[in-house]
Amino acid sequence: MFLLLSAGVFCIFSFTNISSSAHKINPSALTADDAGLTLPAGFSAVKVADNLGEARHIAVTKGGDIYVKLDRKKDGKGILFLQKSNDGKLEQKSAFGDYSGTAMRIKNGYLYASSNTDVYRYKLNDKDEVTDPSNPEKIVSGLLDRGEHNSKSVTFDNAGNIYVNVGAYSNSCQEKDRVPGSMGIKGCPILDSAGGIWQFKADKANQTYGDGVHYATGLRNVVGLDWNNQDNALFVMQHGRDQLHDLFPQYYDAKTSSILPAECMYEIHKGDNAGWPYIYYDQIQKKQILMPEYGGNGKKSADKKYLDPVMAFPGHLAPDDLLFYTGNQFPEKYKNGAFIAFHGSWNRSPEKQAGYFVVFVPFKDGKPSGKWEVFADGFAGTKDIKSPRSAEHRPCGLAQGPDGSLYVSDDSKGTIYKITYQKK
Repeated sequence: MFLLLSAGVFCIFSFTNISSSAHKINPSALTADDAGLTLPAGFSAVKVADNLGEARHIAVTKGGDIYVKLDRKKDGKGILFLQKSNDGKLEQKSAFGDYSGTAMRIKNGYLYASSNTDVYRYKLNDKDEVTDPSNPEKIVSGLLDRGEHNSKSVTFDNAGNIYVNVGAYSNSCQEKDRVPGSMGIKGCPILDSAGGIWQFKADKANQTYGDGVHYATGLRNVVGLDWNNQDNALFVMQHGRDQLHDLFPQYYDAKTSSILPAECMYEIHKGDNAGWPYIYYDQIQKKQILMPEYGGNGKKSADKKYLDPVMAFPGHLAPDDLLFYTGNQFPEKYKNGAFIAFHGSWNRSPEKQAGYFVVFVPFKDGKPSGKWEVFADGFAGTKDIKSPRSAEHRPCGLAQGPDGSLYVSDDSKGTIYKITYQKK
């Protein structure tokens, strides 16, 4: 195992089983709870809803009710409204929205949701209930959807702006996508309308690309993003590229390809370029590496003009949500730190598939301040994960409850977990 610290980048990496490497907190401090999760001492989890469908991102109201965005519609509807019952469980009260998608956020009296091409909002009443579910206001329309990396995730700053991810419909902008030896397209035309973050006005209807700001580029696919209020900046989690060995076996063996490149956390400001498809971040060599499609060989360093990550994680874990914790229920170490939901890998062979957990990153003054650690594990139900289909649950969405609890959605079986802390 290696611990790499360089230029503000923290990376912990194991060549074997990620779940048993030293970035995990002390096993003696871990406890298993009734929901089947393994958590730090003092924490417990319950399943507050189950069998909802492919539950992506979620939003919790000030009364503890939950809106759930479905990746695939259920009975023709893509949004579920779950209301708290007397026993603390959540029961479906209504369903609306005739579109599938990922984003689900509450901001300034509105519920925001996305399809794979559009962003909508619904007016909420004083109980955070949608007042007119049949007539949402379309905030952004016409975003690119080519069927790959097409989730449109959103977050907000405090100046009236909404940030939307538009993932690249490609692995590495090859002339022939995912064909061995095919080289990269010069000037990658995908980047004009995908592979980045766009900024729009959160309260203006019917915006398109031309109305927005191309805020950042060079990001292959961002599903998890959140605004850091301490740093007053956007933070995102990027899904790294696939198939280094499959496409360029002369430079990468199968084992190396299973652990590279890093999944990266970036602090994003207007005009930033994270370098996709020209570079990737290598958490072992602690540097940006030129992509083989653009003349790299696994060792050549990239042009230093591209943005460095603030933290790097092992490859192919699929980060699907990011949440900065601002509640007061959890111990002080968690205040203003970041939780990340890792959806789990599909392409880490010959290593075991990995991820399927929620991790925590400590922050101080808006910057990462220490090593990341596995916070909640056991979603998959087995440690011997051969493929994503063998995982019982896959973490996807994160939300903070009004009492400071942490909610986690699962888009495999549609379970919603509520994680709480009680001092012993």
